[in-house]
Amino acid sequence: MPDGNSALLVAPVVATVPGEVHTDLLAAGVIPDPFDGDNESKLAWIGKTSWSYRTVFDWAPDEHAVQELVADGLDTAARVTLNGTQLGETCNQHRSYRFLVSGLLVAGRNELVVEFASPVGTANRLRDESGLWPHTNHHPYNAIRKMASNFGWDWGPDVATAGIWRPIRIESWTGVRIASVRPLAGLDRDRGVLDSRVSLAWSGDATGDATITVEVGGTSTQMTVAAGTEEVGVTSTIDAVERWWPRGYGDQALYDVSISVTAGDHNDDWQGRVGFRTVTMDVTPDKYGGPFVLSVNDKPVYVRGANWIPDDAFVTRLDRATYERSIRDAVDANMNLLRVWGGGLYESDDFYDICDELGVLVWQDFLFACAAYSEDEPLWSEVEAEAREAVTRLSSHASLALWNGNNENIWGYVEWGWREPLAGRAWGEGYYLDLLPRIVAELDPRTPYSAGSPFSYDRYIHPNDERNGTMHIWDVWNQVDYSTYRKYQPRFVSEFGFQGPPAWSTLTSVVHDEPLDPYGDQMLVHQKAFEGNLKLERGLGDHLPKWKTMDDWHWTTQLNQARAIAYGIEHFRSLYPLNTGAIVWQLNDNWPVVSWAAVDGHGIRKPLWHALQRVYADRLLTVQPREGGPVVAAHNDTDVAWSTELTVTRRSTTKGGEVFASETFALEVPARGAVLNSLPESVATPADPTTEYVEVRGTDGNTAYWYFVEDTSLHLEADAYTADLTPTTTGYDVTVTATALTKDLALFPDRLDPSARVDTCLITLPAGNSHTFHVTGTPTPPTQITKPVLRSANDLLTNPGVRHLGG
Repeated sequence: MPDGNSALLVAPVVATVPGEVHTDLLAAGVIPDPFDGDNESKLAWIGKTSWSYRTVFDWAPDEHAVQELVADGLDTAARVTLNGTQLGETCNQHRSYRFLVSGLLVAGRNELVVEFASPVGTANRLRDESGLWPHTNHHPYNAIRKMASNFGWDWGPDVATAGIWRPIRIESWTGVRIASVRPLAGLDRDRGVLDSRVSLAWSGDATGDATITVEVGGTSTQMTVAAGTEEVGVTSTIDAVERWWPRGYGDQALYDVSISVTAGDHNDDWQGRVGFRTVTMDVTPDKYGGPFVLSVNDKPVYVRGANWIPDDAFVTRLDRATYERSIRDAVDANMNLLRVWGGGLYESDDFYDICDELGVLVWQDFLFACAAYSEDEPLWSEVEAEAREAVTRLSSHASLALWNGNNENIWGYVEWGWREPLAGRAWGEGYYLDLLPRIVAELDPRTPYSAGSPFSYDRYIHPNDERNGTMHIWDVWNQVDYSTYRKYQPRFVSEFGFQGPPAWSTLTSVVHDEPLDPYGDQMLVHQKAFEGNLKLERGLGDHLPKWKTMDDWHWTTQLNQARAIAYGIEHFRSLYPLNTGAIVWQLNDNWPVVSWAAVDGHGIRKPLWHALQRVYADRLLTVQPREGGPVVAAHNDTDVAWSTELTVTRRSTTKGGEVFASETFALEVPARGAVLNSLPESVATPADPTTEYVEVRGTDGNTAYWYFVEDTSLHLEADAYTADLTPTTTGYDVTVTATALTKDLALFPDRLDPSARVDTCLITLPAGNSHTFHVTGTPTPPTQITKPVLRSANDLLTNPGVRHLGG
């Protein structure tokens, strides 16, 4: 129930726990879909309102000495009352709470009330009480320990939530219980070593000893402790253990762990799973500056990753199945790391379990993003409590590769004009350089810690220096053309991105402007970036022409997004081993929106996703400019040497695709290595750069293309291909055959059926080549495929002045 002036609710609404006020109101039919149209602003009153959850339950006295109410997650400022007695107040979404209720429970009917203060009002009150610390966006999210992006971000809606967002329950116990377990799995040569750190809680009447038993990998280890012992370490050793590896480096061996404690007739147990591996971070200065290298089991890993945001603006709608679908989006795109960004959450156990199973490394930010933070009480103690709980909970996961102190806050202090309003006050440095590294060293010493991202690992070097540590590249997109990527030689890029719209069906499911327009009222609700549409237009540069229709706007901006990111990653990989990885912003969306995501809010893979799948392949072939002319750059991120024969041809873009020059040479790339080969002069020198291009094709199927001019100067044929449709048992196939160079073919079956999915995208075909798109998920195939369902770059670039070049 709300308190406040809302007239919408005249009766209590049934609440789902775990859940959120928004989702309960939606389920009850009280509010419309917050994602639709301009409902976001119409429903802003929810975040400005206080809410009460009430339930009654029956309880019967049991034989146990202790009863506790355990709340795994309360969002956020809450007062908890049982049978009229206040148990406590909370103000941190990122931790759990445990309240003693022995003597407060009564036989029969009990009433539990959880009252949530307005999240927006609470953030404003805490800001007013503590003072203003600089932050991005309009709400003071840095004043409260709550998911920052819940108050809105430049890709997400402002839907400040309240609710019991994780399970809540009564626990009864006697004697001793397991309070927490940190099963720290490591290696001693070929042996697995499990250091199980077990924290114990004792009831007041506990006497005598307790026996702790740890079972893992066919071994059983016991230890006896005296009553009152708060923590004990039990070491287990497994001979000839199978190591856990990230995907692409080996198998993901996981071992079940069972830990029990017995004291007299009372016992408790804990079940979990570990993988035996080591992780190190190397930032030792070298002649080029300072590297950033993550190694697993002493083997350096070239990171091909993405930033991860909460997968739904209403996170209680997520479950193991939704997490697995989204993490498989990363795996299918050839990624090996996800960075859990600091404006989100310490994710569900399901998230980390799936990453363990699929071999996806996890870079976990502590939850600080794009703001200065007070180091005063009570914030300091809340941060310490949540960090201790998070590190303890996640320490079992083999996929956990890095703890990171914050997102962009050190950079912000240096460069974003914070020092004047801070006027000498502490701004969060104490967390990043003192508290958090101390907690990680104490609780999870097996996992490296980084103070921030970006960071140069030296307090006297700018935190966003390309020569040292990690870098965020945001002048591309915000100020300059994406060709600027090639001006950088970054050691490691932990954020970079470029916007594009979601799938057409996703966009039009929530935007209903008539006519549809990039600057329509509802469209702008679903474009959160500052001057986002202007940057989409400016970002075309000389690469693509400005659109003339809404259909062309959608295709042009999606294509430009994909090309921009592919351009950057191909450049970064061509720098290997100087560059050791890239983490694109971002994998996923939390609602339907124009954004940097590769997969949109309805789970449809955008053209960007398909570009990532290609440029994140284990073996990448690309043509890159160098001082002496274009080179074929090959990066082999596998344990097997790469040998293939390359045929390099200079061809016509026009009908028939005449070959002007052709050269063949052997490509030999060592395992986990890279080579550069100059393009032969006969191929690299065009007679007419506007009608010629270079194709590099290996006998193993790898291909790369090089163009002498931007597409706006390139002669492409309008009628460069034919398409044939064939129904299948699961949908239909579309086979496209090129009669002239056809660039970036894309099929968008969701325009015909939102449930339809296509397997490939952004296919470039030289004259005479064919490609078949496989569409699934739709029961009724169309009779024909035309624009705007089937698109290519040719559609955007052809004009009557050049069509005669086709003959």
